[in-house]
Amino acid sequence: MAEWLNFVPPLLLLMVYLCECSLEFVEECALKGFTPNLLCSTCELMDDFNLSPIKPSCLECCQKDEAELSGPVKYPYAELVVCGCKLGRFPQVQAFVKSDRPNQFPRLTVRYVRGADPIIKLLDENHNVVETLGIDKWNTDSVEEFFLEHLQK
Repeated sequence: MAEWLNFVPPLLLLMVYLCECSLEFVEECALKGFTPNLLCSTCELMDDFNLSPIKPSCLECCQKDEAELSGPVKYPYAELVVCGCKLGRFPQVQAFVKSDRPNQFPRLTVRYVRGADPIIKLLDENHNVVETLGIDKWNTDSVEEFFLEHLQK
C-alpha cells in the first residue's frame, strides 16, 4: 500500500502541469479574440466573410462540433417564422420565402407572425419545439442548405 502513495506526488504534479498548459492555451486563444466555446464549424465559415487570414488560428482554438462527430441531427418538422411587414428588412430571407424553394421541403411550414424577426423552429415528431435559431443574418443559400442538412425528407 505504501508503494502506491509514492505515485501520488508525481501524479499531482502532472495534473497541475496539464491544467496550466490548458489554461495557457485558453488564454492564448482569448488574446487572438476567440472564446473557449468556439466551434470548428464557425471557423469553416471564415472564407465566406473574407476572413481567410485568421482561419488557421481559428482552427487551432476551436472544439469539434458534436454534429461533426455524430453527423447532423435531422428533425422531422420545421417552421420558418417571419413577419410579413418586416420581411422587406431581411431581403435574403424574403427571397427564400417568396421563391419556390420552400416547396422542396414538405415538412417545412412558413408561418407569418406579426412583429417576429425571422427564425427557424426545429420540431420533434409531436411538433414540440426542440431548437430555435435566429436567421436574420443568413443568406438565401444558407437557409436552403440548412434545411437540406437538418430536415427529414
